[in-house]
Amino acid sequence: MSNPTVSVQIAAHYIERIEALLADGQRHILGLVGAPGSGKSTLSAALLAHFGERAVVVPMDGYHLANVELARLGRAQRKGAEDTFDSAGYVSLLRRLREPVAGEIVYAPEFRREIEEPIAGAIPVFPDTQLVITEGNYLLLDHGHWTHVYGLLDEVWYVDVDDALRQQRLVQRHMQFGRDEAAAKAWVINTDEPNAVRIAATRARADVVFSV
Repeated sequence: MSNPTVSVQIAAHYIERIEALLADGQRHILGLVGAPGSGKSTLSAALLAHFGERAVVVPMDGYHLANVELARLGRAQRKGAEDTFDSAGYVSLLRRLREPVAGEIVYAPEFRREIEEPIAGAIPVFPDTQLVITEGNYLLLDHGHWTHVYGLLDEVWYVDVDDALRQQRLVQRHMQFGRDEAAAKAWVINTDEPNAVRIAATRARADVVFSV
């Protein structure tokens, strides 16, 4: 099964909104939130292409718990749920990024889908980086450590997309990384969609709704 063509057109007023944030010359953090398969990573890449060396993408997914820890906790079959991340670690990273130390490079982890594991220290955030784009599912949750995330971001955009297209993307993603079609559809129904419902309930807290 081939992947659908995915592209994001960013209207001028969105770019202007970010430029207004950056006008003071200080570092700012933009959060992109949305359900699994909504296009957060695609939008992040498009923004990074536009802003170039001024920006970096730091995904929340770098804080996935390792598979061995998920197995220990009995959560491996719910990987991607809010309690399968090191939310406290993610908040600590955002605080470091929010208050940069002169001359210090901050290293963030990255999630590698080809091995389904996070890799520490994979993303350098340089001292002169003005725009940090962080994307993930749970930026707007209002409980646990997640509740601190919103206050550490300058803006949060909710990435919205048609549910049928989003689910199609998810099935194809899971197949691309090793599941057969039946297993991919089962994972979407039993794991991704309960998370999507939880995420959709946070939409009203976003500063902007970006429709794909």
